[in-house]
Amino acid sequence: MALKMMLAGAAAMMLRQIPLAVPVEQTPVVSHALDALPMEPAPIEPSWILAGEPMARVGLHSRSGDDAASTAVWDCTTGEFRWFFDWDETVMILEGEVHVTAQDGSERTLRQGDIAYFAGKTWATWRIDTYVRKIAFCRKRLPAPVALAYQLRNMLRGDRGSQGGLAA
Repeated sequence: MALKMMLAGAAAMMLRQIPLAVPVEQTPVVSHALDALPMEPAPIEPSWILAGEPMARVGLHSRSGDDAASTAVWDCTTGEFRWFFDWDETVMILEGEVHVTAQDGSERTLRQGDIAYFAGKTWATWRIDTYVRKIAFCRKRLPAPVALAYQLRNMLRGDRGSQGGLAA
């Protein structure tokens, strides 16, 4: 019990150091027809391209008020390239397929309907034989002290892992 109190006190001290975010008014529901979302060129960093001339586009669907999460539609033509995932990203393949090699060497082929998670601060090689279209759910990683505070809070509550507020 004393250890839990010490950990809670340490977490509270860390949280006091974090500036409070100013609330941003946001639309509660953002909705677009998939085919009506405007797509703009999103060139791949030339030094990352390994083969071909892949042409990528992106259409931003939504962004959270704190700028820590976004949802977008992305597509790309034939080619092979390395990709750096600056944010955590969950993707759902809408059309086509992509052959992915993770930085640990594991390989996956993602096809229409597949869902995949890419951890932030990692690399992957993408090989697209014809075309791929995905929806991407991106989330910035929390700073280490904030992530630790959440883990401590969950541990003190006895949470084994939350459902992330998914009720629908």
